[in-house]
Amino acid sequence: MQTKCTARPEKAAQIGKAGKKGKRPVVVAVSGVKNSGKTTLIEGMLPHLAAAGLRVAVIKHDGHSFPADPPGTDTGRFMAAGALGAAIFDGAKFKLVKHGQADETTLIAQFPEADLILLEGFKHSSWPKLELVRAGNSVAPVCDPATLLALVTDLSTDLPGVPGLPLGDAAGAAKTILDYVNSFRC
Repeated sequence: MQTKCTARPEKAAQIGKAGKKGKRPVVVAVSGVKNSGKTTLIEGMLPHLAAAGLRVAVIKHDGHSFPADPPGTDTGRFMAAGALGAAIFDGAKFKLVKHGQADETTLIAQFPEADLILLEGFKHSSWPKLELVRAGNSVAPVCDPATLLALVTDLSTDLPGVPGLPLGDAAGAAKTILDYVNSFRC
């Protein structure tokens, strides 16, 4: 079944068409307050998105400082000794660590081969997003409703014009994102 192209023109210009050579990937944030289940949802969605044929990258925002490399590893020792950066690679993957500032746009550019990039966090950004609201952790959505593709929650929270998905429904969340990605494939 052919999906009708329904993307808003302003987002289509910003994001490009997924899966087309030379075009930027579609970007969707998975947002919510701390410990709302963002990582768990992304982990659950990835097999569904990969099974649909998407090449997906994930970029996580850390609002605090994180250890770039575990202490005691060779690359960690290089960084601790004052290296500007360190890299490690084998025949199938690589890891690059550099001191310096970056934002999501800089990191998105590192994945030109991706069809979709999931951003973990970015609740106050203008990126289209799924927002998680979990009982005992959140009481209400915190994201701008205009940016929401869906609200993923176990509460009876309802936002007009925003679809709701049950918390833990990784397949449903992946379908929401797939429908969004496919809206750019015209």
